[in-house]
Amino acid sequence: MASVLVVEDDQFVRSALIRHLTDAAHTVRSVGTALEALREVAHVRFDVVVLDLGLPDLDGSEALKMLRGITDVPVIIATARDDESEIVRLLNAGADDYLIKPFSVAHLSARIAAVLRRTRAVAADGPPSTAVRVGGLTVDPLRRQAELDGVRLDLTRREFDLLAFLAGRPGVVVPRRELLAEVWQQAYGDDQTIDVHLSWLRRKLGETAARPRYLHTLRGVGVKLEPPGEAEPLP
Repeated sequence: MASVLVVEDDQFVRSALIRHLTDAAHTVRSVGTALEALREVAHVRFDVVVLDLGLPDLDGSEALKMLRGITDVPVIIATARDDESEIVRLLNAGADDYLIKPFSVAHLSARIAAVLRRTRAVAADGPPSTAVRVGGLTVDPLRRQAELDGVRLDLTRREFDLLAFLAGRPGVVVPRRELLAEVWQQAYGDDQTIDVHLSWLRRKLGETAARPRYLHTLRGVGVKLEPPGEAEPLP
């Protein structure tokens, strides 16, 4: 029914959630720390994340903020904290729902189903496609979908944002400072951030920095996206 990531450091609770969610026909992966969760969502597409707040390496509220930086996957907070102001803060920070511990797995399953209904309804009722085509690459910013030669690309939130921004300016060299400002919403930052995401994106586009197809880097200046065969060599 759904691909679920359970982020919970209590092994007993994790095992129970995995068992019952699997019995309910969900596909479940689990981790016990915030950093492991960030690695998972950066490489695997989930339908929903169940996030405990009391994690050993990072408070769940900080983990939520970091998750929202790389993915728009629905997040259900699982917490023993019942303070209303804290719950409101988490919802405003990007959580889609919350459950106060202890809760039954049936209750969690119902919340997962409700979150997925809302998410899918928004996708289905969204505005018409305004897809951009660059060679065999199709990028639809409204539906947040990208395809390469008819095959759907599995991109993280930031990878998609970077690809969509470049696809909207085909053939134009976009300065790194502009990428940081528009994609990362940062006035300044480390170029390595861009390089890492470009590397991940190139891998999913079936290319490398040494043998680019779509993504071409002008050293010290910026990046441009162009169809294969149209880009001239960059110094």
